[in-house]
Amino acid sequence: MSFATKAVPLVAPGHTRPVTHLSFSVQESDGSYFLVSSCKDGNPMLRDWRGDWIGTFVGHKGAVWCTKLSLDGSKAVSGSADFTAKCWDAYTGLALHSFPHNHIVRSVALSPSSDRILTGGQEKKARIFDLGKPDAAPDFLGGDATTTCHEGTIRSTVWVSESVTVTAGEDGFVKWWDLRSRQTVTSLKFPTSITSMEHSQQTKRIVLTSGRTVAFIPAMPSSVPSHSLELSYTPSSASLHPILQDRFVTGNSSDQWVRVHGMEGEERDVLKGHHGPVHCIEYSPDGEMFASGSEDGTIRLWQTTPGTPYGLWQNSTNGNGT
Repeated sequence: MSFATKAVPLVAPGHTRPVTHLSFSVQESDGSYFLVSSCKDGNPMLRDWRGDWIGTFVGHKGAVWCTKLSLDGSKAVSGSADFTAKCWDAYTGLALHSFPHNHIVRSVALSPSSDRILTGGQEKKARIFDLGKPDAAPDFLGGDATTTCHEGTIRSTVWVSESVTVTAGEDGFVKWWDLRSRQTVTSLKFPTSITSMEHSQQTKRIVLTSGRTVAFIPAMPSSVPSHSLELSYTPSSASLHPILQDRFVTGNSSDQWVRVHGMEGEERDVLKGHHGPVHCIEYSPDGEMFASGSEDGTIRLWQTTPGTPYGLWQNSTNGNGT
């Protein structure tokens, strides 16, 4: 009698408070990539593709809600409850510049060319800062400094091309913005607040969660219809497999489990390991694993195909890492 290999995660410790956001870099030519994590301890951390700690970005004085890496891996940008967004040198860990806001910064995004950053948060405004002119006043989406982009907190921002960004808010709206005019191109309305949004670069889709809904939407304004599913629970975040595109994973703030679903919503697996609600989840760029971040302060790395040699699972043949 044969048994399915049990998924046993690798634990990446280091944070001292709940993990709020995870983001992978693109894959390098040698197959490597990086993972950056955000945490309420105020210290974003950078890890390599095996989960090994590389360094900590030190400088925020409040919870960090979002951190992302540039496509070339040279920069990181973070948004914090200390009313700032910061740009970092990803090689040295030094802060390159701090951008002041008037309230909590909940989300940040870097342009594909790594020369601008987009921020959004509890001011309900979206700002664009030019990294080449860091002391210059920012541009505001929708108009000027008096203009709000959403009727609630901006929960997530992504940059999908040099001229198009997307914002998502507690008001349930997802909005596409043309940066040349700084005006909305199109929008979608969901019945409840958007709780997470990621740009799946390889699949050219946006993956978001709202209430019990997981939606997969073309990243650029398109006539191609989006695909959405209603789950039996309220996911905190979701991530689409970047290669196979036949499954997605979710976290859940109401329990401690990570779930794997097929694209029709069928539940394929329930993974247990965290000791607190799972706030964030994301697939690695090669699709070989995914990372989850929890209220318990840990990041856990899960293999897509347990038991296969990969990363720190190189010698794993029975799923228990030995």
